[in-house]
Amino acid sequence: MTSLAIAQREIEITGVQEFLGKEIPVIEGGFGEGEKVVLAKTIAEIHEVDLKRINELINKNLDEFEEGIDILNLKDGSDFEVVATDLGFITSNRQEYCYILSEQGYFTLVSLMRTEKAKELRKKFRREYFAMRNQIKENKPTCIEDVLITSLQEMKMLKQQLNQINNNALRANKLAVEAQEEVNSIKEVVSLDTTSWRSETQTLIAKIARNQGGFEHINLLKSESYELLNKRFGVNLEIRLTNRRRRMAEEGVSKSKRDKLNYLDVISEDKKLIEGYVAIVKDMAIKYGISNKVN
Repeated sequence: MTSLAIAQREIEITGVQEFLGKEIPVIEGGFGEGEKVVLAKTIAEIHEVDLKRINELINKNLDEFEEGIDILNLKDGSDFEVVATDLGFITSNRQEYCYILSEQGYFTLVSLMRTEKAKELRKKFRREYFAMRNQIKENKPTCIEDVLITSLQEMKMLKQQLNQINNNALRANKLAVEAQEEVNSIKEVVSLDTTSWRSETQTLIAKIARNQGGFEHINLLKSESYELLNKRFGVNLEIRLTNRRRRMAEEGVSKSKRDKLNYLDVISEDKKLIEGYVAIVKDMAIKYGISNKVN
């Protein structure tokens, strides 16, 4: 908004407005706070007559206008001229007049034109300009610099909105992938049965180890699973393993084969221990949340 004080009153350009296909400046002040005024130049444009003709009509009938109420000449050598120049109303030192008119002054000028077309236009201009105070394109850029600044601001806002949309889409996609991985992992845990229990439990323990930071955790996790089995079923896998190896020795089985025997071989000989061990590994998978990181 551009504004300067004039005799303790302000004239300001509050925007632009379209009238009969022309964009005209919306000007307020000069004759009273918030009162709309119009430039003689604008009157010439909308009535499609020469500005020189409008100025001549005013100058020949100055006694019809009351200065300060109907009309002001901003090109009078005083502060008015500075104001008009800063607002862009005066564009040349050779310009003799720069009239602004109040609504009443505009009506007086139109009556001096003495044409039916001027009267009809006066009615339309009154309805669409003077009376329609709220239908203004407020803050619309009035120079190329403002247009560029506004365009850049809009582009920046649009870019930020697009970036936000893209980020939201990426986050949503990531969450969807993670959710699917979790579903797949849960399916894997739930589908673990006693048919192929040996390989599947060991695969699951390996995934838990990777989730915990590396495969060096495998032995600790296996020990944990065996200890849980001992506690839940009141058995001692170590004693059972020792007894099994002794029987194998009595049967003449070589030492190398006896040394290869492990806890899983002991578990495989007891259906209840197989079911119990499968349940324990499932519980461990849920406990350590392998669905969060396992691919």
